[in-house]
Amino acid sequence: MYDAIPTIVTTFVAIVAKISIFVFLLELVHYTSNSLFNFQFTSTLLVSSLFSLIIGTVVGLTQFRIKRLFAYSTISHVGFILLALSINSIESIQAFIFYLMQYSISNLNAFIIIISIGFSLYCYINDEQEFKQLVDKNNSPIQVISQLKGYFYVNPILALSLAITIFSFVGIPPLIGFFAKQMVLSAALDNGYIFMTLLAILTSVISAVYYLNIIKQVFFDSSDYKINPELTNLELDANIMKNNILVQNISFKTNSIVLSSYLTITISTLTLVILLFMFVPQE
Repeated sequence: MYDAIPTIVTTFVAIVAKISIFVFLLELVHYTSNSLFNFQFTSTLLVSSLFSLIIGTVVGLTQFRIKRLFAYSTISHVGFILLALSINSIESIQAFIFYLMQYSISNLNAFIIIISIGFSLYCYINDEQEFKQLVDKNNSPIQVISQLKGYFYVNPILALSLAITIFSFVGIPPLIGFFAKQMVLSAALDNGYIFMTLLAILTSVISAVYYLNIIKQVFFDSSDYKINPELTNLELDANIMKNNILVQNISFKTNSIVLSSYLTITISTLTLVILLFMFVPQE
């Protein structure tokens, strides 16, 4: 489903649906905490956490499509969220809420960056046969990881923002994702969940492989993109009107086209939150 719908719709589905279902599960755990049903329910969540961590990590290693990779990455992160929820202590519920908050922020940033990369490549062409056969390029311009090859040489700032977000997914300090994983693992250890803690650490390290593959392709592979030769010397004319009166006539070349401000402001804000959280480490 992630892969077959436009990226902007995937963004909504990937974030809002998860927040709503996890808030519902939190209410369910809270209001049944003194009943026999709670033990059975939290045990089920723990088993779900176990399988989520394993499946999300192992199957993610075989993915080459970017949105499918994010889907299996999400399953792995859901394992951490369910682990915090199944422990059901004050510390673990704090970890649960914080993990859900930071993951929603990081996930939103990752998808908006993928959308922005698609826009930023509008004036570039790629002769690779694989990319020419991709369907629905208007709604999902970036579909496979290899489309990001050498993107650092096209737009270094956007590539760095993507790298910071991906490192947060991995849980590399001092990014916000590290603190979230540390809170969950700390709560698990305090409550005697040693096997689940070891498994979570192991799967987190293994999942770093497919994240770092994206980083490798973005920063260390050569780019397949080049400026469309038809646009090299193209000049565009525009008229600025006010009350149907011509105020100014301007002309510009395609290399002066930039991303719209709502994308750049959103990406900048979210990336700085992920990067600078350690200076204000509060929910």
